[in-house]
Amino acid sequence: MANLRELRDRIRSVNSTKKITKAQELIATSRITKAQARVNAAQPYALEMNRVMNRLASASSLDHPMLHARENTRVAAILVVSSDRGMAGGYNNNVFKKAAELESLLRKRGLEVVRYVTGQKGVGYYKFREAPIEGSWTGFSQDPTWEATHDVRRHIIDGFAAGSQGTVGNREGIDGNGPVRGFDEVHVVYTEFVNMLTQNARVQQLLPVEPVMEENEVHLPESAASSTADPVAPDYDFEPDPDTLMDALLPKYVSRILFAMFLEASAAESAARRAAMKSATDNANELVKDLSRVANQARQAQITQEITEIVGGAGALSDSAESD
Repeated sequence: MANLRELRDRIRSVNSTKKITKAQELIATSRITKAQARVNAAQPYALEMNRVMNRLASASSLDHPMLHARENTRVAAILVVSSDRGMAGGYNNNVFKKAAELESLLRKRGLEVVRYVTGQKGVGYYKFREAPIEGSWTGFSQDPTWEATHDVRRHIIDGFAAGSQGTVGNREGIDGNGPVRGFDEVHVVYTEFVNMLTQNARVQQLLPVEPVMEENEVHLPESAASSTADPVAPDYDFEPDPDTLMDALLPKYVSRILFAMFLEASAAESAARRAAMKSATDNANELVKDLSRVANQARQAQITQEITEIVGGAGALSDSAESD
């Protein structure tokens, strides 16, 4: 009886857990749809920005600090995009592994690495390992907005503009210990959303932007949110001159690319959480079936034993009556 009670308690416990995982699966599914809708809503602006910047790149001298690697590169910044919540399978672990590989490669180049993190899980991961964090931002991994991500985007662009010899003015470090130093390169580690079943941790160099030469024309690389090709590029008359416009628009272009990464990581996080919770729900169903089978066998054995005892007792009473 004690064993049967334990089995029933375990079945109730697993069923309670299954309700939680099923609810999380449904919530993640609804958030994937919203995240994909937000990515699609950002497409028109992203495409038009790409068109303008590519025409500017072809018309300007490309003499801009954001477009050239620095001669004495000393400091590289890594922005690690993680989630604020767990229960997403290997989503965060894959990002941390990719970030560790990137740090190793940068240090082999003789560069000093400074780490920036978005997402509570990333902050907790590095703090637990007593790894230094130059700056962190949390609270928007599941629902990134232009306003919520403004500070991180502005910080990254200002830090690169300052360079390793300067500091990011009017910005405090993670512990409020004065201005944060600048850097010469920026790399972003985030999760690329491929489809509902596949999400890949990816490294992308954000700054300096590396122009691409195609058929004697210069193009700036497209972000994940603007991968659709522009078949017919319209002609533009620039006022003021292309170099002045490039200087004004390039920071906005880089900011938009970084925001697109946050949107894609949000969709990937929801997809990873949905897959993890579906797997947990399926495992809970299988476990309940197995425990129910064992409980039924134990109950049948108990009933058989009770019947055997009753029959044995009745037989003993019958024998006793005959002897009398």
